[in-house]
Amino acid sequence: MAELDDIRCALADREPATMPAGRQKVAAVALILRNGTIGLEVLFIERARHAGDPWSGDLGFPGGKVEADDAGPREAAERETWEEIGLDLRTAQYLGRLDEVVGATLPVRVTCFVYGVAGEVAPCLNREVHDAFWVRLADLVDPVRRVEVPVRFRGKMLPRPAIRLPQPGKPVLWGLTYRLVTQFLGILNGRTCPGALP
Repeated sequence: MAELDDIRCALADREPATMPAGRQKVAAVALILRNGTIGLEVLFIERARHAGDPWSGDLGFPGGKVEADDAGPREAAERETWEEIGLDLRTAQYLGRLDEVVGATLPVRVTCFVYGVAGEVAPCLNREVHDAFWVRLADLVDPVRRVEVPVRFRGKMLPRPAIRLPQPGKPVLWGLTYRLVTQFLGILNGRTCPGALP
C-alpha cells in the first residue's frame, strides 16, 4: 500500500520535465492526497458550468492561471486552491511535482504540484467549483475503469481515453487531468522506494 512518504520518495527520485516557453498560457494545479480509511485518496473538483469556459463541468484538480503577482507556478497552485476550495496548502505536506503537460487542443502549459493533507478537509467552494470529492487511489489504478468515450469539446464529439470514477453521476475523467493522473500513477508504479501501489 502506497504511503505519503513513498510518494515523496518517488517524486524526489526524478527531475520533472519542463516544456519550452511558448505562447501558451501558464497554469498550475494541485494534486492533493490524504490517508482514507482504506488507503490513499485523491481530491478532485467538478467545475461549475459557465458559458464560454472550455473546462465547464469537467473534473480536474484545483488550480488555474499563473498571475503576474504569483512568485511562480507553485504559489499560483496554492493561491488558486485557497480561492477555489478554501484549503490552505501552505500548511500541507509538499511532496513534489510532476512533468509539465501542454494542452492538446488549447494553448496552455500546466505544472502539477503534489501535496499530502492530514485530518478532515471541509472544502468551501467558490462559484467556479460545483463539487469537491475524494477518490481512492486504488480506483484510479483499476484497469476496469479505463475507457475510451466520446467527449464534447467546443461543440465537437471527440473520442478520448478516460477513467470512469466510482461516484455515480460524475462525468468521466479525461483531458489534461487524465494525463496528469496517468503520469502520477506511472511514477508510483516505477518507483524504487519501498511500498507498492494498492
